[in-house]
Amino acid sequence: MYLFETYLDLRQHATLKLPTLPKTLEAVISQEKFEKSRAYSLDKSHFYFVHEFVTILIDSAILFFGILPWFWKKSGTFLPLLGLIEENEILHTLSFFAGAMIWSQITDLPFSLYSTFVIEARHGFNKQTIWLFFRDLIKGICLAIVLGPPIVSAIIVIVQSGGPYLAIYLWAFMFVLSLVIAPLFNKFTPVRWHCGK
Repeated sequence: MYLFETYLDLRQHATLKLPTLPKTLEAVISQEKFEKSRAYSLDKSHFYFVHEFVTILIDSAILFFGILPWFWKKSGTFLPLLGLIEENEILHTLSFFAGAMIWSQITDLPFSLYSTFVIEARHGFNKQTIWLFFRDLIKGICLAIVLGPPIVSAIIVIVQSGGPYLAIYLWAFMFVLSLVIAPLFNKFTPVRWHCGK
């Protein structure tokens, strides 16, 4: 999948290098705006190739060296240090996901910083300061800490007791969850279609 997607991305990257504005866009966008958009897209494309290559290397190493089973065991042994029961599947899973979240934040942080403060800033799109960046990062982590445990716990309970209707129960839970959570973080407005004569 990675190789196929990279092949498609390389084709798109080659298209971005074309300096001439397509005729179909001549009446829509100026040559100056086209050049700015092309430069930004090329920068993003270069960054994407590096990010995806590093990600696939890390993920492959994690699978090859059996890091996930090892970390699953380690996350269980961490629980007694907090006075918690290691055999509790929900607590064990939460401990595992907490460690995975910390790892994900650490490995993705350099890429997020570079994307925001180098690429976006170079093209005039960055409106964040370093303080705002880390404030938003901490907010995201806090939200994950608050919302993650009850959601993960509910999913584990459904898996444990779902029986033959597990897929339906999980779908219903995720559907209701999306209806409850989505409006908290997104603003939805009706789409109105205008049909001209």
